[in-house]
Amino acid sequence: MRAAIWVALLALAGSPVVSAPAGAAAAKRTVFDFSNEVPGSDPVSVVPVVGTWKIADDAGNKVLVVDGRRWRQGQASANLADKARSLYGERYAEFLDNVQAYAFFPYAVVRGVDAFTEGEVALRFKALSGRIDQAAGIVFGLKPNGDYLALRANPLENNLVLWQFVRGKRSSLKWIRNTPTPSGVWQTLRLAVAGRDVEGYLGDTLYLRHVLDQPVSGRLGVWSKADSHVYIDDFTVAPAR
Repeated sequence: MRAAIWVALLALAGSPVVSAPAGAAAAKRTVFDFSNEVPGSDPVSVVPVVGTWKIADDAGNKVLVVDGRRWRQGQASANLADKARSLYGERYAEFLDNVQAYAFFPYAVVRGVDAFTEGEVALRFKALSGRIDQAAGIVFGLKPNGDYLALRANPLENNLVLWQFVRGKRSSLKWIRNTPTPSGVWQTLRLAVAGRDVEGYLGDTLYLRHVLDQPVSGRLGVWSKADSHVYIDDFTVAPAR
């Protein structure tokens, strides 16, 4: 499986890169609303790592979509080696090795936010379908070796979970049940980070609190799982003041 994936990864990307202004997210609130992107095309404001990510049109509004209807376990995104190299330079091979372990979990990395440590991150999501899952989440603390944290909501299960991914293994740090997340409805998932303290919100309601073993540092992204078919919009980063 790994050899086959590596063959696919070594193709050249060949397409232009469009990103948020360098350092913009570190200085002020930044919103990725996908309004300048082209429906039906690959996204340019995020870097797909695992799964199928496209730009879609939702009643005249351009959104990011993870299309789990085309999901296959173990399938990395096209041209991943070049995308990983653009994110982590010479450490891209280390990153790729750990991506293989997380192939059940589609995610895409936001461009232009290299080292988020404190502040708030939010996104709007609308779950369309998925028999296994209907997951939408925020990746944070993404390391060059592929380790990361993720806060995710799931309309199919109506719960909110803080996940940790370390060296190819996933574990739950906090699990909140009975959260109101209906399918087919736009709603907001929000993450707040202050030092080691993490909070998770749905809308304006605080549901989850957890203290990490160490402070957060790393890239940000959008997360999903398996066959989830979900619209994402207005990925917002507001660093601590």
